[in-house]
Amino acid sequence: MQLYLRNGCLYEMSERILVLGLDSAPPRLLYNEFSGELENLESVMEYKTTLKSSHPPITIPAWTVMTTGMTPGELGLYGFRHRKPGSYDNIYIANSRMIKARRIWDQLNNTRRVILQGIPPSYPPQPVKGYLISDFITPGPEKPYTWPYSLKREIESLFGEYVFDVEFRIKDKEKIKKGLWHMTEVQFKVFRHLISSKKWDFAMIVQIGVDRVHHAFWKYYDTKHPRYPGPNKYEDIIPEYYKLIDKFVGEILEVVPQGTRIIVVSDHGAKAMKGAFAVNQWLIEEGYLRLKKNPEKPGTDLKSDMVDWDNTLAWGWGGYYARIFLNIKGREPRGVVDPEEAPGLIDELKRKLQAITGPDGESWKTMAYTPHELYPVVNGDAPDLMVYFDDLNWRAAGTIGWPSLYLEENDRGPDDAVHDWIGVAATSWRPNKDPGNPVSIEKVLYNLLSIQRD
Repeated sequence: MQLYLRNGCLYEMSERILVLGLDSAPPRLLYNEFSGELENLESVMEYKTTLKSSHPPITIPAWTVMTTGMTPGELGLYGFRHRKPGSYDNIYIANSRMIKARRIWDQLNNTRRVILQGIPPSYPPQPVKGYLISDFITPGPEKPYTWPYSLKREIESLFGEYVFDVEFRIKDKEKIKKGLWHMTEVQFKVFRHLISSKKWDFAMIVQIGVDRVHHAFWKYYDTKHPRYPGPNKYEDIIPEYYKLIDKFVGEILEVVPQGTRIIVVSDHGAKAMKGAFAVNQWLIEEGYLRLKKNPEKPGTDLKSDMVDWDNTLAWGWGGYYARIFLNIKGREPRGVVDPEEAPGLIDELKRKLQAITGPDGESWKTMAYTPHELYPVVNGDAPDLMVYFDDLNWRAAGTIGWPSLYLEENDRGPDDAVHDWIGVAATSWRPNKDPGNPVSIEKVLYNLLSIQRD
């Protein structure tokens, strides 16, 4: 029998493990600014550390890195969308079928049962020894989204239509708030039902609402945000949402057996978005990307039929980071870059990108890497160059036709926050390794969990 001390009381250590995933929760909020206000979360965060996210620090690869212990290169996951080989603008979205590696629940002793909810990417649902509800990439509740499939009928008979995500890059803030509160309530009530009515040894939920509230409301909360509007009606939305999370965590803890090992973890952090840098427009101005004709309006999506491929060396994708692709002979349909000249072109692009300054001439900490510089193995459909503008403070915008390279807003809709490298990892029990030091996302669950694997 294992014993542990908590709040001055001695408990028997349960074999159960519960992971509470808060997508994008940063130490700044969870550990510092909301300290003393989140009673239930703080009761299970006795040992705190910070987490260093993956390259790139994006939801789909990051949670998969954490739950497999493998890098994005090994997994072949570089974001939500990927380019189909031999094409210019044919894409596919990452999904559960792409994950060939065994996740941590696959490595449990075969007698252990699991409950998994909202862990990206988990759509379409794959068989597990237990119960699964898929994540926010699920197209809608009309699709099969559970394992076993019969679980869907049980959930809908008790709670109505399940909610996977909310529309958050819109101007209607009241609609976002209403949707967030409803989604969060539905998801936590379903999770509470599962862990109180089913047999389980390992349970994990990822709440995407934390990420959404950051993107929609960060500038209203953060007084140092470059677009902070001053005192406003939405300045308490983020702290109120964290208190909502804490309330539902309290309801979860009511039905969790004493002694359960609990982890609170995020996949990356969040911070203010200073703006977006128009990477394709920069490539046009620098002569690497040639168009057949100029776009008619700002914010035009770059389409394959707009590009003079016979005179184009490179083009890019926007997002939290920029993905740049070379137009290589024999790989692209109308490639012009000799494969032997590609390394020199990449070095040239890296030097120029890292020399970019901000709109007022201020220095940027821009990082540019080839995938082979970041990962020991590069699988799947990786970009040729990965670029983080000003250490992620600026998004990359892939659209063109803007009057400036520097955009105040995300070109995909209102957005206040970007992802940050540092997330959280906290436990309710003393782990084998000291959690006071930062832990890499590849190691977090393996460092903080003591589980019996095959």
